Amino acid sequence: MNIHEFWKAVLVQDENEIRKYFHEDAYVNWHCTNEHFNLDEYIIANCEYPGEWNGVVERTEEMGNLLVTVANVYPKDKSVSFHVTSFIKIINDKIISLDEYWADDSDAPQWRLDKHIGTVIKCEPDRDGDFRLFS
Repeated sequence: MNIHEFWKAVLVQDENEIRKYFHEDAYVNWHCTNEHFNLDEYIIANCEYPGEWNGVVERTEEMGNLLVTVANVYPKDKSVSFHVTSFIKIINDKIISLDEYWADDSDAPQWRLDKHIGTVIKCEPDRDGDFRLFS
C-alpha cells in the first residue's frame, strides 16, 4: 500500500479513492473524540469535513502488518494546524483498522516558556521528500 497516495486521497477528500484502500468491513477509531466509525461513516466524516485540506506525512514506521504514520494536516489557508498519529493495520494490502490520535498544534504553555526550558522542533525534508525532525 502506498501510504503517501492514501494520505493524498484523504486530504483531497476523494471518497472513491479512499474506499479503494480499505476492506469493506474495516473500522476507524478517532480516540481523541471517542468516535468509532465503519467505513461508510468514516468516509462521510472525512469527505464532508468543511474546508480544503493539505498536509505532509512526516514519519512512517512499519512493523509487520502495522503501519504507523505521523502527518501534519492543515487547511489550505494554514489558519490552523494539526498533527495526527495513525496506527494502520493492513491485511492483504488493504486497511482493516485505523486508530488515529489528533492534536491541535499550538505554542507551548506560558508557564513552560517562562521557565526557558525546551527548544522549538524544526522540520526539514530529506532526499525522499519525507520530513525528519531535529532541534
